[in-house]
Amino acid sequence: MATFNGSKYVETQIVSILKQLRANDEVIISDDGSCDDTLNIIKRLNDKRIKIYINKGVKGYTGNFENALIQAKGDIIFLSDQDDIWFPNKVELLMKSLENFDFVISDARVVDLCLNTLEESYFVSRSSSFGFFSSMIRCRYLGCCYAFKRKVLTKALPFPSKHKLLPHDLWLALIGECYFSVSYLKVPLVYYRRHSSNVSDGGEYSSNNLAMKLKIRSYSLLNVIKVLFK
Repeated sequence: MATFNGSKYVETQIVSILKQLRANDEVIISDDGSCDDTLNIIKRLNDKRIKIYINKGVKGYTGNFENALIQAKGDIIFLSDQDDIWFPNKVELLMKSLENFDFVISDARVVDLCLNTLEESYFVSRSSSFGFFSSMIRCRYLGCCYAFKRKVLTKALPFPSKHKLLPHDLWLALIGECYFSVSYLKVPLVYYRRHSSNVSDGGEYSSNNLAMKLKIRSYSLLNVIKVLFK
């Protein structure tokens, strides 16, 4: 989980995760310099499975997630935003799917700040298509819906340096779809809060500027190819 000034929702999110974990699992939190009560709230949960790291590397959403992923020690990695809520069966269903696949992407239910449903299915509302070439055109997944095996992370690290062109959720999806087996679970397993501070739903990649789109796609493809020679 990457955090930054997330005091309003972070406790509810973490509690929804902890309820599904085993005693030897870990919740890795990388904080990007929060100046609100985020870290104090997390510490007050007083759970030994929570491990907090301060991001001392590249600032920003993708750099913060990269720092969290570098610290992760588990064989299976789940991504989480700071302000959503996991469905109570999320871990169970994704772990089952990971018995046969290397990377799993689930759907999400889009909700407002009070958890009122705005869209039953993120996939349906975005007319999501699946696979590497579709993601190269436009990635229509949410990073908070990813779970994958360590070998995927090993191939994805380190992240390409131009984070605005290639954010973490797009990069991981491209690596997963190019080099590994991927399952698309068309079941909502996250309450995805939509608000003005969301940073994982478009960004530079949603630009309508043709030159920018070409720049993003060429940079993405170049870096995916580079992974072959690691």
